[in-house]
Amino acid sequence: MPQIFRIGSYIIYFWSNESNPLEPVHVHIAEGKASATATKIWITSSGKALLCHNNSRIPQKTLSNMIRYIEANSNIILNKWYSQFHEISYYC
Repeated sequence: MPQIFRIGSYIIYFWSNESNPLEPVHVHIAEGKASATATKIWITSSGKALLCHNNSRIPQKTLSNMIRYIEANSNIILNKWYSQFHEISYYC
């Protein structure tokens, strides 16, 4: 799984098999090990981050900090998404 960032014990990453057709741009967050069912965050066309689900059960305060970090680095994420998947679409 392409790791984008590591924050403490958490990793922010893309799942390399993101469905066909490709889902809109998003990242997963997991503690320690990547999982297909980890917490999912959509990236919007304006660079905001929207929680899809918190399957990793990340504590709310930690999750809020990670969402702010994702928003602050959305351009990096979008560039890496395009490099990985060669297309970008947005949830909204």
